[in-house]
Amino acid sequence: MSIQSRAHSFLRSTPLRYYYHLLKARMGGAPQSDESAILSRLAVNCPRTFVEFGFHPTEYNCIGLTDFDGLLVDGDDTTVRLAKAVLPKRIEARQSFITLDNIKSLGLHFPKLGVLSVDVDGNDYWFLKELLPVRPAVIVAEYNASFGLNPITVPYDPSFDRKQKHGSGWYHGASITALTSLCKTHGYKLVAVSAAGGNVFFLPHASDISELDPAQAYQESALRNRWSGTTAKDQWERIKHMPFVDAAA
Repeated sequence: MSIQSRAHSFLRSTPLRYYYHLLKARMGGAPQSDESAILSRLAVNCPRTFVEFGFHPTEYNCIGLTDFDGLLVDGDDTTVRLAKAVLPKRIEARQSFITLDNIKSLGLHFPKLGVLSVDVDGNDYWFLKELLPVRPAVIVAEYNASFGLNPITVPYDPSFDRKQKHGSGWYHGASITALTSLCKTHGYKLVAVSAAGGNVFFLPHASDISELDPAQAYQESALRNRWSGTTAKDQWERIKHMPFVDAAA
C-alpha cells in the first residue's frame, strides 16, 4: 500500500476523519465510480426522491441527483453529523442502526420513492428483500464481488459488523447473482453495473432498457483489488469457509 493510501486509511479511521471529510465536502463530493452517470440515465422519469442506506457525506450513490429530495441513513454518528453540516436542506441525514424491525418504515419516508440505494456492508440482501414491496422506480445495491457468481448471501444478523465477522472485511452482503435473483422475483431486471465493480442497478421489467445477465455483467471490485493487492478469487479462498445462505434455494 502506498504512503498516500496509508494516510487516507489513517484519516478515515480516526477522529480526524470528521475534518478530512469536511474539507473534502467543501471541495465537492462524488460517488466512488460512475454511479451518478448511470443514475442520471435511469432516473429521468421517476419521482424526484431517494432513500440511501449506508453513506459517506462526500461519497454516496445519489450525490448526483441534485434536484431530488433525499433521506440518507447511517448508524455512524460522525458520518451523520458531518452530513448535516455540509449537505443541502433538501437532503435529510438520519442516524439509525438499521435492522429488519425499522428499515421498512425508513423506506416509506416518501409517499413515492424514485431511487432506493442499499450499501450497508452487511445485511444488504435481507434489507433489500424487506424494501422491495415499497416499489422504488430505480434500485441500486452493492454486491460483494469477492463472492464471485455464487448465488449466496451472509445470514441475517441484526448486529452485523463485517470487521468482527472476518478480519479481512470481505465477508458481507450478497453476490450479484443473489441480488439479481431476488429482484427478479419482485419484477425487476438487472440493467447496469458500475465500472468499478461494486454496484448493480435494477429497473422494473416493463422498462425498455435491455436486461443484463449477471454472469456477463459481473466485474471484480477494482477498489478492493487495488487496496488489498488480491483478486476476487484470492478473496473467496479466504472466506469460503464462512456460513452462507443459498439464495437460489
